[in-house]
Amino acid sequence: MLDLNQIKKILPHRFPFLLIDRIIEIEKGVRVVALKNITVNDVFAQEYFNGIYPMQGVLYVEAMAQAAAFLILDLSDEGGKMAYFSTFDKVRFRCPAVPGDQLQIEVKIVKLRSRVGKFYGRCLIGDKIASEARFSCMLSPDETSNF
Repeated sequence: MLDLNQIKKILPHRFPFLLIDRIIEIEKGVRVVALKNITVNDVFAQEYFNGIYPMQGVLYVEAMAQAAAFLILDLSDEGGKMAYFSTFDKVRFRCPAVPGDQLQIEVKIVKLRSRVGKFYGRCLIGDKIASEARFSCMLSPDETSNF
């Protein structure tokens, strides 16, 4: 298991937009399973629907993208790279995540080349699929580094 501090060594995201709290499983170059605890204190959890504070669907997609970025950036020994997501296909939102839920984010590499990757991701609440998607990304030099 990797905690938040270990995750922050790989991912550039920070509060309030880091959507991964913990990595619970990782098969290097194959798959990753991460957790996000949904609380009423999250910035996105503002009341907007009859007193319900659901996590917006686009943030499910971002959480999957961050998990995939962790997976491929963890493979890179060179450092100085960023993952830029280019496509999302077949995105499905099935149920909302509300405060008190724990989102389990599972991402698998479908295909990975030197600079381009294709992924399948899904978010679960308990044993229920909350959302799923197929997506791709490119690795590129981080313009803020000396790469």
